[in-house]
Amino acid sequence: MNSTSRLRGTPVPLNKCELMTQWLQLSLIVAVTLIPGMAIGSLTGASIKGWYKGLNKPKWTPPNWLFAPVWTVLYLSMSVALWLVLQAEPGFLWAQRLYYLQLFVNFSWTPVFFLFQKPRWALYIIVLLDVLVGVTTVLFFTVSVTAGKLMLPYLAWLGLATLLNFEIDRRN
Repeated sequence: MNSTSRLRGTPVPLNKCELMTQWLQLSLIVAVTLIPGMAIGSLTGASIKGWYKGLNKPKWTPPNWLFAPVWTVLYLSMSVALWLVLQAEPGFLWAQRLYYLQLFVNFSWTPVFFLFQKPRWALYIIVLLDVLVGVTTVLFFTVSVTAGKLMLPYLAWLGLATLLNFEIDRRN
């Protein structure tokens, strides 16, 4: 595929094999992003009903039922963003490496906060995550404006999550 033509707005026709390869690549990115996030999230139920429920949280804390659908949409959006970057610049390894690094850091936050019940440690992790996602988003924008825009809701949600983590740590 000629990615330069595609970037300039001239569609490049794909044969069936190329199309299947692209869908497989997108499916794998979604699976690697969504499945571990869902699995890790499923481990937090007891902690949410017990420890988290008893914490002193700000009034603006989102309701518990909102987190799973929001993260599902964010994980899908992030996946499409990475896929768009890989379609535009298949050899752009820095963006891909940063994406997976921030994803690993993202996945590490949940057990630290909910299972180990360490809001201060989780705060350090989420601040690192904010930086990594910010840099990843900027890199994505340099390759695909659409990919960069798809990362913005994630960045915004992380801002809210960071503030919430800070407030929980401060109040408890």
